[in-house]
Amino acid sequence: MTQTNPTTAPASPTQTPAPREAPTPSFPNDRRKRNIPVATDRRRAANAAAKRAASERRRLIDPTTCERDYTNDESEFMKAMDRYKRENRRPFPTWSEVLEVLRALGYRKVAEPTDLPGKKTPTEPLKTTK
Repeated sequence: MTQTNPTTAPASPTQTPAPREAPTPSFPNDRRKRNIPVATDRRRAANAAAKRAASERRRLIDPTTCERDYTNDESEFMKAMDRYKRENRRPFPTWSEVLEVLRALGYRKVAEPTDLPGKKTPTEPLKTTK
């Protein structure tokens, strides 16, 4: 009689040994294993409202049309320039043409020149070379 060793059972053809997991190489910069913060939306409603309230420019601009309230002179000039550009097919008129439109509107030089609007810097007279 043959005895079977209980520790060495015959392998059944239906049983397969469990697959061995391959050792995974350890990459120190593997981004899948790090906890990277997601970008947050910095456009908070309260913050935006506070900035709008503090901004002077925002008050001058109509939010529905993105245009500010123009004076009558400004509107008249813009309409005249638009008409000039359309009639003469000039999308980008020269400064001479702009001056022609101003003169056609009736503007004339009647006062002494003043400082130009914008950044206030002391103006120095032009130096002439001899």
